[in-house]
Amino acid sequence: PAEDRKSEHLQAGAPSAQAVLGELRVSSVTPNSVGLQWSAPNGRFESFTLQYQDAQGKPQALAIDGGSRLVTVPGLSPSRRYRFHLYGMHGGKRIDHVSIDVITDAAVPEELPLPSEEPQLKDHKPEQPQTEHPQTKADLGQVALGELRVSSVTPNSVQLQWSVPEGSFDSFTLQYRDAQGQPQALAVDGGSRSVTVPGLSPSRRYRFHLYGLRGRKRTDRVSTDVVTGEEEEDLPPPSMDTPTEAPPSEDHQTVHPQAEDPPSEGPLAQAVLGELRVSRVTPNSVQLQWTVPEGRFDSFTLQYRDAQGQSQALPVNGESRSLTVP
Repeated sequence: PAEDRKSEHLQAGAPSAQAVLGELRVSSVTPNSVGLQWSAPNGRFESFTLQYQDAQGKPQALAIDGGSRLVTVPGLSPSRRYRFHLYGMHGGKRIDHVSIDVITDAAVPEELPLPSEEPQLKDHKPEQPQTEHPQTKADLGQVALGELRVSSVTPNSVQLQWSVPEGSFDSFTLQYRDAQGQPQALAVDGGSRSVTVPGLSPSRRYRFHLYGLRGRKRTDRVSTDVVTGEEEEDLPPPSMDTPTEAPPSEDHQTVHPQAEDPPSEGPLAQAVLGELRVSRVTPNSVQLQWTVPEGRFDSFTLQYRDAQGQSQALPVNGESRSLTVP
């Protein structure tokens, strides 16, 4: 459901006036997330910023790479109206602005297994993924989901990947229950083949269900059980971290991150990380980017401490070179 769409073009100088945002549209809606997409018919933007207010009325901002044309906003509340503002940025200035109102879907229907079917165990034995293909009409029989697999696990997140051996889907929906037993849903673009689920609890079993959608109808489903990793304490002690009460820097360009190449032996010595740089900062997120001047890595893990001093870890695909931490 999308209503009251409007496009507002901000004043800009002649060189930047050629960069124009197209309409901001809804690509998918679930009870807990909204997928948005847009175009840039003229010119190019260095980055985008998506702003909205959460269910508590607090302003939120997501930094988006300038090459992106879609974003999924997670952590929303069911049956609630949200107004999203997308800003096109150039030279640190807002050049163009489009907005849209979206109402999230009602609460997830009880298609997820009951909590009694999901025992919260600390048994780390791998589970055999389940593949379930619901009955579909003949004209949908040529589209199918491949196995849902786990590509990486941390104490607080899981990265899943899948294939589409036949046909194509308009979008995907990943459903699971959080540590409190509440149903959660993540909307995933139809061209994606992986998703990272953050905000999980350590040493806990989760059951994930991936639905393939065509025309907003669920046409196929695959499932898997995953146990998150144990809590790790390999981060520097809080005394080594920047104090949480320190005021934010006014000049984002003054950040000087350190690049440290851990010692390695043998064949791994050819894989080297370049400098970790800050590409974008908002009040609620940081976008980081890096290079791999030599060799390649299977994956990356970004670790940090949140505002409460709890250690967090985000898995990143080995081909990625940037990450936004919301």
